[in-house]
Amino acid sequence: MRKLRRVLLIPLLFALLAAVSCGREHNADVVRIGVNDIQLPHWEVFKQKAAEQGIAVEFVNFTDYNQPNPALAQRRIDLNKFQHVRYLANYNVRNNDTLVPVGATEIFPLTLYSRKHKAVGDIPQGGQITLSNNPANQVRPLLSLSAAGLIVLKGGASWDSKIEDVDTAASKVTLKAIDPTLTAQSLESVDAAFVDDTFARPAGLTQQETIYTDDPERPDLKQYINIFAARAADKDNPRLLALAQLYHHPEVAAAVRAETGYQGTFKNNDPADLQATLRELEAKFRR
Repeated sequence: MRKLRRVLLIPLLFALLAAVSCGREHNADVVRIGVNDIQLPHWEVFKQKAAEQGIAVEFVNFTDYNQPNPALAQRRIDLNKFQHVRYLANYNVRNNDTLVPVGATEIFPLTLYSRKHKAVGDIPQGGQITLSNNPANQVRPLLSLSAAGLIVLKGGASWDSKIEDVDTAASKVTLKAIDPTLTAQSLESVDAAFVDDTFARPAGLTQQETIYTDDPERPDLKQYINIFAARAADKDNPRLLALAQLYHHPEVAAAVRAETGYQGTFKNNDPADLQATLRELEAKFRR
């Protein structure tokens, strides 16, 4: 994913093309990669660089996050790039699957916006912050608020922290979970809000309103590194590993960074490290 938090509006034509493409007989000489942002220019640069290495690539676009992993498991594609490690771990446990990361791409910042304050330190005692009411999308904001010193989590910050774990008496701010489509609007009445990029742009939010972004080097954020995923049987496939690494080719990386609104930080964690993180998360999800 470019990010799980970002829902891209893809023209219907791309969805139809993906459906047709994914149903065709799979040519073993062509590596099929499932993506959710085929319209972005860097994929053409990626394809050209792959061809220079003798690897033919075909992209299959998906507009539904529920489709790329089953398509990979069913061998309709060979790689996908749309998710972070945590999302894959949750998918594997829920579906008894064994997909694995074979390369890191980037991590995207989680942004706290405010129209009342210029810095986190300006938020007063008892200030209110809004965030998504989807429990699956609350863990990272809670980790960030804890790291920023705005909340205290009972038992400490954890991979599965919940809003109910907030020690309200010991915390500087109060939290209000609302529909994510309303978070940008809430900035008129609250001290700060976590707003998904999908809603931040239409609302006109910019760096001017940003008062906090989490540190991409924080160890607890490794689970949010975006990845190329493959089937477990193909985790050592040299062509797939080469393609995952190709995302870091200087020309591909430059094309990615040049795209409007891009705020990612490239990550170079090797497959073994990512797979260890995946296994750790899977064990926790199974509890």
